[in-house]
Amino acid sequence: MRLALLVLILLQAKAPQFYTSTLPPESLKGQQAVVETTHGTFVFDLLADKAPNHVAYFTTKAREGAFKGTMFHRVIKLGLIQGGDPLSRDPKMSHRYGTGGLNVLRAELSDEPFVAGIVGAVLVPGNKDSAGQQFFVNASDQPALTGQYTAFGRIVEGMEVVQKISALPANARGLPAERVVITNVSIRPVPPPEPEPFADVSDAALGRYTAEIQTSRGPMTVEFLADKAPGTVRNFLRLAAAGAYDGTLFHRVVKGFVIQTGAIAHRSQPLTAKQQALVPATLAPEFNDTPHVKGVLSMARGDDPASASTSFFICTAICQSLDGKYTAFGRLVSGLDVVDAIEAAPVNGEVPIEKIEIVKIAIKEPDGTMAVWLFLKRHPQSELHRPWR
Repeated sequence: MRLALLVLILLQAKAPQFYTSTLPPESLKGQQAVVETTHGTFVFDLLADKAPNHVAYFTTKAREGAFKGTMFHRVIKLGLIQGGDPLSRDPKMSHRYGTGGLNVLRAELSDEPFVAGIVGAVLVPGNKDSAGQQFFVNASDQPALTGQYTAFGRIVEGMEVVQKISALPANARGLPAERVVITNVSIRPVPPPEPEPFADVSDAALGRYTAEIQTSRGPMTVEFLADKAPGTVRNFLRLAAAGAYDGTLFHRVVKGFVIQTGAIAHRSQPLTAKQQALVPATLAPEFNDTPHVKGVLSMARGDDPASASTSFFICTAICQSLDGKYTAFGRLVSGLDVVDAIEAAPVNGEVPIEKIEIVKIAIKEPDGTMAVWLFLKRHPQSELHRPWR
């Protein structure tokens, strides 16, 4: 009898004390987490409608500073990243990483698909009611996890950071060779959606803007043919102002014909989620009577006239065969010497042997100031009384 009582007491002592939220349910809605790390920042919406208790626990821990100094202690290349273990603050405890901060939360399983960017709760193997402070982020779709783990967040910014961390060199246990430390986790309301760049600019007004294309061979300045191809001009301005063209190679040089760039596949870094959202699947053609002469910018495309997207070319000579078949949307007002320098670069077939790229594109208004919406995006505290030139 005494032995049975002792066993009962021991079992009761080891029974986990599950967390139950005391936060008002309304306070959990419309919130997101900003996760700052030594390798970049990512943001995820908290799914309070799917897993209110997990969201409340994560929110409470974040406000307590419980994640500061912990690390992403397990990575699977383009699979997932795992972190939040309080033991991971101490490099000497690396043999126990993944065992701390668990057995606090009961499962809140849902039908939320575990696609890329889903944030889930880490479990003790074989125990669905064992979540706690540790979490993981999918770097790619993981459909087998749906309904097996609690999803409580969804990445809205910084997916490229998650993928970069997942690809770090790691040992057989998935421990990265370099420490990826979480420096801060903060909770904030979901901000209102940002206005789409140039959405409120009329077709006629698009022609007021110019673009300074800084390349690794020098600068070029473009004026736009908004009266001829307003949709194409708007697409270019949006992509350029969002930085989508920055780091893109001149991947094709056909001497005496064109130099081509702007293809996302030839970009040095993946697009962010916000940049990717601006990329059109296809762009309606706007063929016009602009002759394709030296310095004219026009959209590249495949056999389908409506297959243009981001890639464009600059004519290096008279290209009469392209007239009326490709959408001319701009012309250089300076920088023809840069075009000549790019055209003269050594090539292997049509591919430059040395890397030549767009370093940055700056969109400017007629007086030389940066477009107002971009100024506000980069300087949200500004009163706009000091134009950024």
